[in-house]
This record gives sequence, C-alpha cells and structure tokens, in this order.
Amino acid sequence: MLFQADPKLQSEQAPEATGAPPDAIVSSDTLRANRIPPGQSRTRKWPVLDASGTPALDLARWRLRVGGLVNQPLDFSLDEVLTLPRVRVFSDFHCVTRWSRLGNLWEGVSTRVLVDLAGGLRPEASHVVAHGYDRGWTTNLPVDEFLAEDALIAISHDGEPLSADHGGPVRLIVPRLYAWKSAKWLAGLEFLDHDQAGFWEANGYHMHGDPWREERYGY
Repeated sequence: MLFQADPKLQSEQAPEATGAPPDAIVSSDTLRANRIPPGQSRTRKWPVLDASGTPALDLARWRLRVGGLVNQPLDFSLDEVLTLPRVRVFSDFHCVTRWSRLGNLWEGVSTRVLVDLAGGLRPEASHVVAHGYDRGWTTNLPVDEFLAEDALIAISHDGEPLSADHGGPVRLIVPRLYAWKSAKWLAGLEFLDHDQAGFWEANGYHMHGDPWREERYGY
C-alpha cells in the first residue's frame, strides 16, 4: 500500500495573516496574540464532523433559497452562485468538539452581497436560520454575526473547491462563532424577527456559540 500525504495537513507553523493574499479579508481573531480560544487545541489536520453524514446531492437540481424577512426573495442555481462576485477570507476555525484549525483561506460570496441582492432586510429581521441539505438540518445566528465582514458562503478552501465531506458545493462560514454555526451543504437562508433554535441548539447547544466565551452548551 502506498502512503499518501494528507494534502490538507498544515505545517508545524500555523499560517499567519501576514501570509494571506493582499486582497483577502483578514478575520480579526487571526490577529490575536493567542489565537486558540479557551478549552481548544490546535489541529494541523482538517477533520470531518457532521450530524448525519454527507448527503448525496444532484448538483444540476441544487438550489440556494434566500427568504423570510428580505425585500426580494431569491432562488439560485449552483451555476448562478458561481457567477456572483467573490471575496477571500483568511480566518481560524473552531469546532465545539475542542479542536481549532488556524489559518484557513476561504473563497466565496460575501453574506452582505447576498442580502444586498435580496433587496436588503426588513427592519424587524433580527436572526437568520441556515438550512442544510442533510436531513433538514438547521442552525440559527443573529443577523449581525451573519453580516460580519468575514462571513461568506464558501465555494473553496485553501485554493481548492470545497469537497462534499466538508460541505461542498457551498457552505456557510461565520468565523467568529463555533464551527457548527457554519452550516454545511447550504440549502437556504431564512430571516426571522426572533431567535429560533436549530438542530444542535434544540439538543442543548448554545444559541449563540462564541468560542472566546466558551458558549458551548445551554443559553
């Protein structure tokens, strides 16, 4: 059996913001003197975790729907998403299971662009529910976290198309919250005037999920 190196395995030295492409948005957490939140440890690997396994998707029929409290509901095909203006984001990634992968380079569509294309949010919109293709999976976020400068719907990771196991073709990335808030296999975004627990939140996880405050469980 031939040994194959893990192409996602990082070097001992974690990637630094100074090495990010000049056009990349640099997540503020990557500039901290200590980039690893309380209770976390760094992994050089790119672990795969999810609630129910990688779904089988028909990319020809794949859709991303943006609705709820927006002024112009949207319904994108994958080809349409791929033609939208892109940004690159350099960020760290913190899983609630206590590992952190530092220095990820994401490319995709800014969440702010999606909201602009939807004609903006209605004044009462305070939260968004992200829907996944994996058996109706959902997670909830405050609108201000969703619209942070470093939040995007990602199409690629570290220069390569996002693999199915990691949420491809499109996943949400919200670097300032624990990784379960960055919904894999994104199917829709629903804006609401109230907070609404998603899958893990309804099963005891925190409604907000700030890794620096260790908001892992409960309210």
